[in-house]
Amino acid sequence: MTVLTRRRLLKTAAIAGAGGAGLSVMGRFGGWAAARPEPVVLRTAKTQAKLMDVGQTRDVLSYGDAGMPPVLRMKKGEPFAARLVNAIDDPTTIHWHGIRVPNKMDGVPFLVQPYVYTGDHFDYAFTPPDAGTFWYHPHCNTLTQMGHGLTGVIVVENPGDPQFDAEMVINLRDWRLGDDGQFIDQFRPRDAARTGTYGTVRTANWLDQPQYDAPAGGLVRLRVAITDVTRIYAFLVDGAEATVMALDGNPVPQRFAPDALLLGPGQRMELAIRMPDDEGAIVGLRDVRGTKPKVLATLRAVGSSLKRAIRDVAPLEVNPVAEVDLASAQHISLALSATAENVPSDGICGSLGYSFWAINKVPWPGDTPDPTAPLAELKLGRSYVIDMENLTPQSHPMHLHGMSFKVLSSSTRQVQPLISDTYLIQPNEKVSLGFVADNPGDWLLHCHIIEHQKSGMTSYVRVV
Repeated sequence: MTVLTRRRLLKTAAIAGAGGAGLSVMGRFGGWAAARPEPVVLRTAKTQAKLMDVGQTRDVLSYGDAGMPPVLRMKKGEPFAARLVNAIDDPTTIHWHGIRVPNKMDGVPFLVQPYVYTGDHFDYAFTPPDAGTFWYHPHCNTLTQMGHGLTGVIVVENPGDPQFDAEMVINLRDWRLGDDGQFIDQFRPRDAARTGTYGTVRTANWLDQPQYDAPAGGLVRLRVAITDVTRIYAFLVDGAEATVMALDGNPVPQRFAPDALLLGPGQRMELAIRMPDDEGAIVGLRDVRGTKPKVLATLRAVGSSLKRAIRDVAPLEVNPVAEVDLASAQHISLALSATAENVPSDGICGSLGYSFWAINKVPWPGDTPDPTAPLAELKLGRSYVIDMENLTPQSHPMHLHGMSFKVLSSSTRQVQPLISDTYLIQPNEKVSLGFVADNPGDWLLHCHIIEHQKSGMTSYVRVV
């Protein structure tokens, strides 16, 4: 890695583009002229990758010829287009997690679009209304396709963002590999009925504890996306001052230190990190949850100190999310529970064959041609509050497609009024989430621990 300065930024800005992971320089952006975009081609492919020391792992899936899926860079308020070309032996789609897209662009098979067969393609086109960190993944045979690599990060840029000396994008995910470095079964039924089946190999940007150089004494914007199918993280930063600027694509009302911050699959965070002044000093991003803490990635200070201060980081612009009207809001009760009911395992997109979980006593895998009735029918433009209760002994990162909600209250702790699309609800917690039904269509609501989703913890709301 090279030393990243503002002068180097001017030389490299033209190639920052839509791809790449790891460290890239960010600076003041000039005016962005809107133009009819050329579609980004995302071609699914079966490939190999070195994920362990024992050699190449076969049957890895990605978008492109080699390496992990590219970091897609979009611009707030400007049109974006992508063509999905399916070159694997499975039907697939793309869901743009957290981006408030038109319903027909949401990528959920049966509910809003046909699945894309081998050799076929599908054109996505939308204008991202919000800046922030998001991600993209299939919504078809998700446990296998995501588990084998089809998860990529999205950065939606805003010309009004504060200036940083460097930026790093981190894609966090597990892999279910045996001692020979090859894939083993993606899940175990007994684990799917509990926390979910954890991976055996943990990576950041498909690497074990990667290290990136950053300017000494500089300000780094660290974007982290949890694209794993199971793992919940508790984040700490060692060796530098760090503050949480945004969660799930939206600025936090009050910045705070990532002191064992709990986030689950589907969630994202943005940190502002002030690098140490001494060249060679190391900053670590760690997961301290569970009995096996792990250093996920590190930053190494290089060059002479830029002597920046973290207080120099200006507030992020608030995204244009409609404000919920609590006085007129209609309440929707939602209970998360286990189930003993058996539902047909006829989903084309990789049903697990089990029903362990339910929403409001209804288990639905979310990918059958005969979906359940919607959880609720919502009137376009009206305010709603989801009163969600977790009756299970497990945590569930609950994700709402197509709309953003505000966290209003929790029965177990004080919460900031965060704007989000994914909420990690704890066992026996009751939470209220307020939102405006401002995006017409059928929108999935599901747990993003994929085994929970695929074994019943899925439903949807209809906005008309």
